Amino acid sequence: MRQGFDNQKYLKVQSSHISERIGQFGKLYLEFGGKLFDDYHASRVLLGFAPDSKMQMLRELKDEAEVLVVVNACDIESNKLRSDYGITYELDVLRIIDTFRAADMQVCGVVITRYAEQPAARAFAERLSNLGVRSYFHYSIPDYPTNIPLIMSADGYGKNDFVETDRRLVVVTAPGPGSGKMAVCLSQIYHEHLRGVKAGYAKFETFPVWNLPLRHPVNLAYEAATADLNDVNSIDPFHLEAYGQTAVNYNRDIEIFPVLDAMFKEVWGESPYKSPTDMGVNMAGFCIFDDEAIEQAANAEIIRRYLGEVCAQKRGLSNRERVNKLYLLMKQANLEVFDRSVVAPALNREADAGVPAASIDLGDGRIITGKSSHLLDAVAAMLLNALKALGGIPDEILLLSPVVIEPMQRLKRDILLSEDDSLHADEILLALSICAATNPLADLAQNQIPKLRGMDIHTTVMPSASDLALFRKLNLQVTSEPRLKSDRLFWE
Repeated sequence: MRQGFDNQKYLKVQSSHISERIGQFGKLYLEFGGKLFDDYHASRVLLGFAPDSKMQMLRELKDEAEVLVVVNACDIESNKLRSDYGITYELDVLRIIDTFRAADMQVCGVVITRYAEQPAARAFAERLSNLGVRSYFHYSIPDYPTNIPLIMSADGYGKNDFVETDRRLVVVTAPGPGSGKMAVCLSQIYHEHLRGVKAGYAKFETFPVWNLPLRHPVNLAYEAATADLNDVNSIDPFHLEAYGQTAVNYNRDIEIFPVLDAMFKEVWGESPYKSPTDMGVNMAGFCIFDDEAIEQAANAEIIRRYLGEVCAQKRGLSNRERVNKLYLLMKQANLEVFDRSVVAPALNREADAGVPAASIDLGDGRIITGKSSHLLDAVAAMLLNALKALGGIPDEILLLSPVVIEPMQRLKRDILLSEDDSLHADEILLALSICAATNPLADLAQNQIPKLRGMDIHTTVMPSASDLALFRKLNLQVTSEPRLKSDRLFWE
C-alpha cells in the first residue's frame, strides 16, 4: 500500500516535543484525545501511521509517566457503547487499564466525572475497588465553565477528589469524547496549586492537523469522523492575532479558550499560552511526506463515513442532520459515492445476479465480488473468492467439502431453527480451517486471511451482526447500501 506518513519520524519528534513541554512546567497533565492505542481512523487517513503509534510513543516516556482514566458517570448509567468494539464505556475502562499494564505503564486510578450518586456509577466504583483499582469522584459545577470564581473555589474544583500522582507526566485518557478529561486536568492543577506544586497542562489531539490547510481532506475527514459531536474546524483567531500565523483548530477549543486563559491566570498568575493551538503538542503534520497519497486516503474516509452514517440512520442510530452534514463535507471535497472503488462492482454484480452481492478491493488493481446463494451469503462468497485470488487458486476449485458444509447447514436449520441456513463469513472461515487439516489448498487459502486486513468492502445490503464483528476483527473497511437483507424489521 502506498505510504505518505513517516511513523518512525513521528515517534521521535512527538516524544521529544512532549518531553520539552514537561520541562517547561516540571509536571505536566497531558490530555489525550482520540483513540490512544487503536487509532484506526488515523492509520486510514495518514497512510503509514501505526494504530498504536501513540502507545509506542508513550512507552518511550513510561519511566516518567503514569495514566489516569476518566469516565462520565452519565455514560456508565446509560450503558453508552463504543461502536467500534460494541462494548460499554465501563468495560472499555477495564480494557484501557489492561492495555497500559501490559505495556508496563503505571495506572494511578479512574476518575468518575459528573458524579451525582448514580447507582450504576457507584456499583462501578465498587467493582474497581474489588479489582484493586482506586476510583475518584468529580462533581458537576453550576454554570461551568463560565463561572470562574465558583469553579476556582472550595465549592468548585475544591469539592473534587484529588488524585495523588508521583510522576512528571500524567496522561489523562478516556473511552470516548465527553468524558471530562480537560476538567479533570484543570481540577488536578487547582489542587496541585493548593499544595504548592506548579503543574502544567497540554493537549494531545491528532486531529485536526493544525498546520494543514483548513479544507485539506485530512481535516475534512476529521469533521466527518466527529459529525455526532458537531465539531467544526476553524482558523484559530487567537493564534493568528498572537503570531500572524494561520493554524487550524476546532470550534470547542476556540470557544473555551478565553475561559481556560482566565483559569490559568487565576492559578499561575499568568497564562503560558496565547492560543488554543499553543496548548497542543501534536506533531503529525510535520511527518507527512506524500501529500497526494494522504489526500486520496482522506477522501476515501469521507465517503466511507458518509455511507456509514446513511446506514446508521436506517438502523435508527443517526439522524438526517448528521447525514446532511456528511453529504456537504463530501461535496466540499468534490467527491461522489462512486469514487469509492468497491461501490460500483458490488451494485453491478447484484444487478446481474438479481441477489445481494459484495465486493472487495485487493489493493493491487483487482476487485473481487461474491453473491448470495443457498449455500453462502454474499459476504461469505466474496471472502472465499478473495482468498482464492490472493492464493492463486483457480476459481473453479472447491475449497469446502460438502461433508463439512451440509452438517453445518443442518445444525443451523434443524437444531438451531435458523430461518436462514446459508453460511455467514465467520462460519465459512471456521469451515475452511476444518478443511485445511486434509486439503492443502484450503490450508493455502486460510493462510491468506491476514492479507485481508485494511481492505475496502462494499455490500448491497447491510451486513449481519456476525459479519460486522468479523469486519472489526480483521480491520476490514466496510460500507453498505442502506437496505435490509429482507422485508423483516429485525435481523441478527
